Amino acid sequence: MTDVAAFDFDGTLTAGGSVFGFLTAVTDRRTVLAASLALAPRLVHAAIAGGHTADRTKELLFERVLAGMPVHHIEDVAGRYGAEHLAANLRADVRDRFEWHRARGDRLVIVSASPELYVRVAGDRLGADEVIATRLAVDEQGILTGRYQGSNCRGEEKLRRLQQWIEVSGTPPGRLWAYGNSRGDLRMLRFADVGVDVGRLGPVGRLRSFPRLDQTGPDGTCR
Repeated sequence: MTDVAAFDFDGTLTAGGSVFGFLTAVTDRRTVLAASLALAPRLVHAAIAGGHTADRTKELLFERVLAGMPVHHIEDVAGRYGAEHLAANLRADVRDRFEWHRARGDRLVIVSASPELYVRVAGDRLGADEVIATRLAVDEQGILTGRYQGSNCRGEEKLRRLQQWIEVSGTPPGRLWAYGNSRGDLRMLRFADVGVDVGRLGPVGRLRSFPRLDQTGPDGTCR
C-alpha cells in the first residue's frame, strides 16, 4: 500500500510565517501595520491562548485588510507571492524529506492554516498531490468578505480535512507520515503512524515528544 506524507507549510516546509507577507503584497505595509495595531491586544492574547481565539483573531485581520477586494486581484498577487515566498524560504532539510517521499512513490499532501490562494501555488511548484488549506469566502460578485469559507485549517480542522481527503481519494494509506512545527499540527501528528517534529525549538517545543527528522528511518521507526 502507498504511504501518505502530510506536511504543514509555515515553519515546516518554509522558514517562518507567510500570512503577513501575503497581506502586505496584496495591499501595502502601512495598511497591514494599521490593521495589526488596531488588533494588537487581541493578537497578543491569541498568540498565548491559541485555539478558537487565534482562529477568530486571524479572521478579524483578514476582514480589515482583504474585505471588499476583487478575488481576481487577490489571485494575481497570490500567484506571484506563492512562488516568490517558496523560493526564498523553502527549508532544505524538509525539502529533502519531501523529495525522499516522492522517490518512494508516496502521496504528498500540504496541510496548512494559511490561505489556499497562495499555498496551492507553492504546492504546485513542489509537485504535491494535494493542497489542503484555509479557504477565503467570496460573495456572488467575486468580492472577498474577509471571512473564512468554512473553518481555519488548523488543529482539529487540519486533521478532519486530511482524513476527508484520504477517504475521498479511495486508497487508504499504508502509513500516514505527518510533519509539523507547532501546536496547530499536534492533532495531525498524534493521529499519524509516524509524526515528526521539524520545529526550530526542538526539545523545548510543543512537539518535543515526537521524533525529529534525523531520528526517523525508512520504516518509520525511531533510530
